[in-house]
Amino acid sequence: MLSALIGLGLAVLLIWGWDNDPKPQYFHDQGKVFGTYFNIRYEATVDLEDSIRAALTAFDNSLSMFNEHSILSAVNANRDTTTDEAFEAMWTEAERVYALSGGAFDITVAPLVSAFGFGRKSDQYSAISSQTIDSLREFVGFEKVQLVDHKVIKADPRVMIDAGAVAKGQACDMIANVLKRNGSDNYLVDIGGEVVCHGVNDKGNKWHIGITKPNLNNEGAQENLQEILALSDIAMATSGNYRNYYYEGTERRSHTIDPRTGWPVQHSLLSATVVSSTCMRSDALATSCMVLGAEQALEMIERAEDAACYLIVAENDSLHVIKSKKWAKMTEK
Repeated sequence: MLSALIGLGLAVLLIWGWDNDPKPQYFHDQGKVFGTYFNIRYEATVDLEDSIRAALTAFDNSLSMFNEHSILSAVNANRDTTTDEAFEAMWTEAERVYALSGGAFDITVAPLVSAFGFGRKSDQYSAISSQTIDSLREFVGFEKVQLVDHKVIKADPRVMIDAGAVAKGQACDMIANVLKRNGSDNYLVDIGGEVVCHGVNDKGNKWHIGITKPNLNNEGAQENLQEILALSDIAMATSGNYRNYYYEGTERRSHTIDPRTGWPVQHSLLSATVVSSTCMRSDALATSCMVLGAEQALEMIERAEDAACYLIVAENDSLHVIKSKKWAKMTEK
């Protein structure tokens, strides 16, 4: 009789424990970071907001230009500092894409970006001469910096690093890893329009991600979508010249600076969307595309092996879409 009661008690306990196991559900976390907004949706048995925020804070302390106490800010101010894992991962990818793009992607472009009014502490643009640009280019170039024993060595103390073209993508990868380590198989991480997605949404479908349609006249909000993609298990980043710009007289100054010439780019490519193995890589490659222009961008992406691009070009007062050869294969899996 006693053994029967014990057996019944164990059965009740097992049933009680089973009924109270947390069930997977979709959570939504959003906020502001790195001067932009993040939007994260994921399936998990518990809310992972604290882990997500901790990872974002750690990343901010490493690579944010908006954080005066970050490692990146210390490097730019020539303060003694030691690099961390996130900084060194950024450096490795930046060096790779610098070589792949023939110098079109260069994280030492910061002085030029600031000179044209787009930097962390720069004033709005005032007339810049060719002589000024030539002088700034004296301390722009990836060959002028080295990473040795966890320290950045500069050929000139005026060399400055701008990780803005990889940071959002790299942060997406970092948050995706946090979610995976906590058992999430279904998630979408969006930081400032850079995206990593895996699995399915709460409806059981692939994640729907839009590519913004640029306004040809550069006026008004960019609200229309060129295309909506159904994606899973992919990292995607978009760079464009249709949002961040101003005019000097009749000349439009884009925020995309060509580090090889020192001047804002002037070509018909309005937007570049890149998918790749990591969002950090997609981010860097998308920026490279915007510097290179459509023809050279396509050539670079074909050499990248693990990437594909979707380019929007202004052509005869209309928009024209150009897709690289691997675009369909990489986005329709």
